[in-house]
Amino acid sequence: MASLAHHAEQLAALGHPLRLSIVRKLVQGDVNGTAVGDLQTALDVPWSTLSHHLERLTVCGLLKQRPDGKYIYYRVDIASLRKLTDYLWEDCCKGGGSCC
Repeated sequence: MASLAHHAEQLAALGHPLRLSIVRKLVQGDVNGTAVGDLQTALDVPWSTLSHHLERLTVCGLLKQRPDGKYIYYRVDIASLRKLTDYLWEDCCKGGGSCC
């Protein structure tokens, strides 16, 4: 099970509007990944900016990358994202009378 610090790091990474946009775009993309150039075009951001944010999301375990020749493809690590959302909901309604 991931630690509280790891979940906090992931949530902090998602707390930036561009990084959240990246994750949303990748969730909607091809299961095998989306080329960095396609992400850059879709999000209309400079390469250096995109690279920085992709690195942050990858380091915290939310994205996976796959090199293929001269291209790099990124996809969401669905298992990691699922663990994060499960962590947020795991104690839902334990202390109250309402149901989630």
